[in-house]
This record gives sequence, C-alpha cells and structure tokens, in this order.
Amino acid sequence: MRRRDFIKTSGAVLTAAAFKSSSLLASEPAQSSRAILPINRGWRYKAAAIDGAESIGFDDAGFERIVLPHTTVRLPWHNFDDRAYEFKSTYRRRFQYPPNASGKRVFVDFEGVMTASTVWINGHALGEYKGGFTPFSFELTPYLRTSGENLLVVQVDSTERNDIPPFGYEIDYMTFGGIYREVSLRVVPETFLDNIFAKPKNVLSSSPSLDVDCFLAGRSTQRGSLSLEVELRDQDRVIAKGTQIVQPSEAGDPNASMDPTTNAPVYLSTETARDSARHTVTLSNLKGIELWQLEQPKLYTVHVKLLQEDRVVDEDTRRIGFREAIFTDHGFSLNGKIVKLRGLDRHQTFPYVGQAMPARAQRQDAKILRHQLHCNIVRTSHYPQSRHFLDCCDEIGLLVLEEIPGWQHIGPEPWKEIAIDNVGRMIRRDWNHPSIILWGVRINESKDDHDFYTRTNTLAHALDTTRQTGGIRAFKESELLEDVFTINDFGFPLREPNHPLYLNTEFVGHTYPTKTTDDDERQREHTLRHARIHNQLASNPQYAGGIGWCAFDYNTHANFGSGDRICYHGVMDIFREPKAAAGFYKSQCDPAEEIVLEPAFHWAKGDESVGFKKALVSTNCDHLKCYLREKSDPSNPWKLLVEVDPDRTEFAHLKYPPFAFDLDTLDNKNLTFRWGDLRIDGYLNGKQVISRTLSGNGIDSKFMLLPDDQVLWADGADATRVVLRVTDEFGNVHPSANDPITFSLEGPGELIGDNPIALVGGTCAVWVRAREASGVVRLTAQHLRLGSQTVEIKLNAAAPEAV
Repeated sequence: MRRRDFIKTSGAVLTAAAFKSSSLLASEPAQSSRAILPINRGWRYKAAAIDGAESIGFDDAGFERIVLPHTTVRLPWHNFDDRAYEFKSTYRRRFQYPPNASGKRVFVDFEGVMTASTVWINGHALGEYKGGFTPFSFELTPYLRTSGENLLVVQVDSTERNDIPPFGYEIDYMTFGGIYREVSLRVVPETFLDNIFAKPKNVLSSSPSLDVDCFLAGRSTQRGSLSLEVELRDQDRVIAKGTQIVQPSEAGDPNASMDPTTNAPVYLSTETARDSARHTVTLSNLKGIELWQLEQPKLYTVHVKLLQEDRVVDEDTRRIGFREAIFTDHGFSLNGKIVKLRGLDRHQTFPYVGQAMPARAQRQDAKILRHQLHCNIVRTSHYPQSRHFLDCCDEIGLLVLEEIPGWQHIGPEPWKEIAIDNVGRMIRRDWNHPSIILWGVRINESKDDHDFYTRTNTLAHALDTTRQTGGIRAFKESELLEDVFTINDFGFPLREPNHPLYLNTEFVGHTYPTKTTDDDERQREHTLRHARIHNQLASNPQYAGGIGWCAFDYNTHANFGSGDRICYHGVMDIFREPKAAAGFYKSQCDPAEEIVLEPAFHWAKGDESVGFKKALVSTNCDHLKCYLREKSDPSNPWKLLVEVDPDRTEFAHLKYPPFAFDLDTLDNKNLTFRWGDLRIDGYLNGKQVISRTLSGNGIDSKFMLLPDDQVLWADGADATRVVLRVTDEFGNVHPSANDPITFSLEGPGELIGDNPIALVGGTCAVWVRAREASGVVRLTAQHLRLGSQTVEIKLNAAAPEAV
C-alpha cells in the first residue's frame, strides 16, 4: 500500500491521551465518553511470520503467552550475534468489545514497535506502519464485533529495512525488535478531542497567561452548538477557567495533516486536524503561578471538556509547567537566568531485553542522570524515547533535547517523507513536556540537505512556536537552518563557537572508550577528558553548555565498539554502574544538594605502568586531607600524607575543579612506608564534611545485593534492577572481582539476566520482573566464597485489564 493511500484509507488517528502518565489515566473523570483501555496482557507470540495468523479461526495454541513491553528474543548482555533479533514475528491479542463503545469510535494506539508493523483486526488488513521510535494508530470501529471475541494481529518486521529511518547504511546502535512499548484501545465519541497543546505566555510577568489549543476531530451528527471548557488546576484546586463556543461543522478531518512547505498530506501521530479544527481558549491574568524550575519543577494540569449544552461529550487532560526556556547569544536562559547546561546523551536500551523495559526502568534512568550524576540536561540520542522517561524528566527537573530517528545517513525521497513524518509525531506527542527545551530536526551527523532540512525545520516551527530547533551536525561549515547550532565536537580543545546560539551535543565518548576493568591510568584520563571539556565550556558564555557522549554503555554492531557488541563510551556501564568519570559529573553540584567525594582510582599500587603515582579526586569540597595507615592495620595510626587544594591551574573555569596530587613529588620525611589504607577527608570552609576510606588489602570482603525498588506491581511487566557488587571492607567496588554468581528465585516473578553471570569490574546487574500474581519474590544470589545474599520484593495486585 502506498503511503498516501494509507493516509486516506486507514482512518488512523492517535491522541496524546494515550501517552499520559498512569496517574492521570487513573483520575480520568467517570462521566467522560472517552476511555483508554490498556491491552498489554494476554498477547500470544510466535518468533516467525506465520501465514494465516491474521485469520480469526487460526489456532495459536502453540504461541507463547507474553506481556508487553516485549522483546522478540532475550539475549546475553554482550558477545551475541545481532542477526539474532533481525526477523519477522507475529503477535495476536483477543479482546471483548469495549464497554460503552456503542455509537463511538475505537482506535488502537501503539506507542512503539520495532521496526515495521502490519496490523489486522478480525481478518481485515489495516495497513503497515514504518518506524520503530514513534507512535501510530489505526481505527478499528468498522470491523469490530459487538459480541464475542475480536482479534488484533500484528506482524512485526524487526530487520534493518533500508526504507525506514534510521536505516539505509549503518548505525552505531542496536534497535532490537518487538512491541517494546505499551498498547491501548482508545474509545472516543464521534466528535472528540484529538490533541491539546497548552502554551504558557509571559510567564515572567506579574500576570502570565495560558493559550490552550484544543484540536477537534470527527463530524458531529447532532444539532446545536458545542462548547469547550478549559480549567487550569493545581492538583484538585481550580486556578482559572475559560470557555468557547464551537460549531459542529468546525471539527476537522482527523485523517489529514499538511506539510506546510509542500501543502501535501502527511500522516502524523497524535494527528491534529486541519487549522479549522484548532480552537484556542486563553486563560488570562493568572496570579500566583509557580515557575517550573530545575530545583522545584512545579507541574499543573490542564483539563479540557467538550460539552453539548450541559452534557460532557469528551474530556482530556495534559500536565504542563510554566517556564521560559530560550537559547541566547550569552548562553541558555531558564526563567531569565543563565544556566550552563551540563548533561549526557542517553540510549534507551538495556541488557538482555533491548528496549523492552517498562515505566519503572525508564524512569530510573532519568533519576540516575538527575540525582546520581547531577546532570541538568539529557539528549535522547538518536530518537524520541519513552513517554515514561520524559514524564520523569518533567517531575525531577531534567531538561531534554529530543531528536528524530537517524544516524548519519539520509535516504531517498520516500525515506525523507517518513523522517518528516517523525518530526510531527515527536512534537505532537511531546509538546506539553516542560522539560523539553529544543527539538532536534536533523538526522544525527548527516550531511547538509537544504530542501530536506528546510522542511523539517519549517514543520517544527509550524507545529510549535514556543520552542527553538536544533540539528545535530558534525562539521562546523554546516548550513544553519535551525535556531541553535548544535554540534558534535570530539576534538580538544573544542572549536570556538561560530554561531551566536551554540551547543555542544557530543564529546569524549567514542574517542576514549573506557571499561570498568581498565586500569587507573585510563580511568583517570577518561575523567580528565570530560573535566577539560566542561572547563572550556565554562570559559565562554557563548557555549550554552555541553552534553557528553554518553551516559551508559550500549549494544552496537560488530564494526563499532570493542568487538563484543558493546560501545564502552559511557560514564556508567551498561548495567548503570558508575565508572570513575561519573564521579566528575556527580561532583559538579552545589554542596547544599550533595557533598561529593569520588576518587578516580581504585587504590592498587601496581595498577599503572610504573606503579601508582597520581591520584585524582572529583569533589565539590574546597580542601582535602589524605592519610595513610600502614599495612591496613586498624591498630596503626593514620599519618597525614598530603593536604591539597583544587587544581585551579588546569581547571580555572570550573566551579568545582578536581583535585590531583603525585605521590612521587611529596616531601614527607615522616612517612617511612608507602602503602596501606588510604583515607581522604573533605573540607568546606575549614570544616570536615565527608570522608572516604579505601582499603590497601586488596581482599574481596563483602558481597552486596542492591535492588532499586522493593515493591512492584503484579502486572506481568513491572521490573526493577538488582545490582551485584563485590567490595572491600569499606564498600568500595573491587574492579578485579570477576566471580560467577548463581541465582535462585522464588515467588511470582522472573529473572531477566544471565544465570549464572560473571561479575564485570566487581559489579553487574539483573532485573526482576513481576508476573501477574501478587505475593513476594525472593531472589538469592550465591557467591563462591562470600556466601549468599537474598532480597525480597513485594508484588502488589494490579488492576485487571478491562478487555
């Protein structure tokens, strides 16, 4: 089926209501004609394209029963063949006719399927959607049975198809396969709210306002005028309210959107209707509004009702924040204050299951970036990422640069049309997120293409007048069509800014891959390279800041990475465990937020080419005192080794420079020994505020099992990470520990991970996934010498799915 024919015939409409947080879904008003019905459980799966599987009478008794999110095949965390997931597969889901759906329209909304999806309902072909990172929908209404079972079938093509971005040449990441995000049925009236875009205005004035664009779709068969009622709420308190009369004929065609540069139809998810269907309700003179800020990310909700007389026809909500975010020629400004951006790029993949992780794991990544690494921005490299990740960014004050799918390659015109389509899908899905400050509308590191990028940029500005655009390039001579010159610069020193609005979006990463098992020299240099870049970024206000490559190690193809299907480019490993360079990012926060002291070494005398000499410490203290205790004997006294101040010579522009000292240059005649335990005390304004002790024994002393969460929902999908560590007696990870760990699991859960698994750099992780029964899961991990550790995770009952 041709793409334009698909636009005309599919009736595909996707509302952003399908992408709201679970808390908002739970509070959906009972009187609304709208219903969002998750259909993530009860699927049947076969790892093959099965002829005839779309038929209602097909027997799928031999299919596996699965729950979404789902990956087509589970894999080891490294050293696997990426062709193992490049195949076609079949998913089937039976469901009853949705409650109270008579006389209404029913859509199926897919949040993400990798890579191409052909969909049937009750044997009727609905079409193929091309794309793995953006949402899509099909209307089911004409084909549904009101009694008995309905059958939804999806054939998923997880191969790297040349006709679909980001493919066509080669990419430095794996995409895996499957229905890896959630799916739901959406029941709406004949005339319905297709989308909402709430746009705060004049937020720094004494009387901010809010323009709420309400997009109506469908045709009303009822006489009489409709009205829109908009409320701004702070939790349950109504702050402001506005209304507008709408004529039934003013609802738009939900099956058509226009590319503003060509006036041609473009099929877009969360499809807003034509301009005539957009109705703006303005709430003025909003007093007492709290701004969305990094430290206090205040959120409000916008509630919209479509009414006919006093009857609610449809209603929907969006969560928003009031903030002014703009790139200027003297840096990035948030609410009128310059903020130096300091962040990392993120891939959304995980060990074992690729991209198929539920909300909790997606949100945990945001928390690691914001709270553990103290970043203030993340780039969703190189595609739109989970709504759960973005929701958490809103909640915790983590800024986002979101970009369309792609990696260096630009395909022919049909390929470009899909990429332009992705711009619309990304923006319409995510335009209410206050955390998003920049749309990335170029293919990462691609060559210039004036006509193509004029279209992507123009479409972004047409859809969203409130945000600037950027495009991630790799060469300074690149034509600037966007608002902000965003560039990957892996050199040092960095290029000087060549445009007024300038942001570095990748550095270090692939030029200095570092494993947790690497020696101190490499760990130290990895840390210093990140520190040097941020020091230079701090030297010139025209640098808006920098987003380093990258947060976490990730799976890649054979011709990238380190030969084991891993790119070791992260400041954390693939299990989200920190390397030394993570300590630098962590140390750049204000001590009022956290006092940080992170040695960039493992305290092993012979872990360098000529023995341990140079110590590097990342900290936000202003003075350090270092002590040695001979032979690691607690009965021996601590002897002062050195007092040291921040290295403001090499790092003159950093607010919290690292500390460095060289043991060979120390002149301390009182020290008659050179090894033992090391203690580092950190001071602020003359007062000791933190202390770290590293053992000189080199003995594996403790085996630790650390779950991120101890309570899950028993919905068959919820999962939490469990970290394994072998440490010295003071809790410092031993990077030489590579022991095998075996697991046993009791209760209604399953282990996601290798069993047994070998520690890597003294650590690794598995995930525990809940099944569909409440109870307690007990995970026991056995170390050969250090014994076993057990964690208990409670599984609370989850509400059943309605269909």
